[in-house]
Amino acid sequence: MNILANKVAIVTGASSGIGRATALLFAREGAAVVVGARRRHELDELVNEIEKKGGHAVSVAGDVRDEDYAFALVKTSVERFGGLDIAFNNAGTLGEMGPTPEISGIGWRNTIDTNLTSAFYGAKHQIPAMLRRGCGSVIFTSTFVGHTVGFPGVAAYAASKAGLIGLTQTLAAEFGPKAIRVNAILPGGTDTPMGSEMNGSPEAMAQVASLHALKRIAQPEELAQSVLYLASNASSFMTGAALLVDGGVSINRT
Repeated sequence: MNILANKVAIVTGASSGIGRATALLFAREGAAVVVGARRRHELDELVNEIEKKGGHAVSVAGDVRDEDYAFALVKTSVERFGGLDIAFNNAGTLGEMGPTPEISGIGWRNTIDTNLTSAFYGAKHQIPAMLRRGCGSVIFTSTFVGHTVGFPGVAAYAASKAGLIGLTQTLAAEFGPKAIRVNAILPGGTDTPMGSEMNGSPEAMAQVASLHALKRIAQPEELAQSVLYLASNASSFMTGAALLVDGGVSINRT
């Protein structure tokens, strides 16, 4: 039996990378999926792919920095599929990079709004819908950067993603008594457009791979499996966790 049968899930940042891989996996495991991102064409292609494989999905394009968009995603899940059980708040940005004194106020705020405020907006509207179902799982995409390892030049990214861990823990404590679980994944280097943007060249990607204990970077489908674990009853006694899925980069010194 599919482990997400009869479940309804929202996945943001679904047009590429980890979000896209997770939406496909959720659908394959039986969930009806509401997929969100800014790029409508890519979302519609994803929905078509899911439906061709016998799954159920609908796309809602928009900007996660807009609270009305968070509301629209939940509204769609309720109206189209009857409720909400799982939310993977995955949309994010590297934001403005460079020496910290040179980062603009606009660049800082845009990064915080995209990575952290959007997660707050998501949870704000997702949790009430889950409470009506009697339980639920909220998942955020954070990172090891700024949590176990510091890198220069990414202050806004690191701060915004570290803030997600605090949000995860607070929500887990606040809504655990009502059967809402809240966790975060902390990916290591992953073969995604964002990973390529951050590292810039095959040589830089090879250097990043060498930092990991596994001496490689992840494929998005590998991260999706960890998200599936947190979404499913396999992790039924797990909440408030910052789950490292980082290929050992946090512990490696070789």
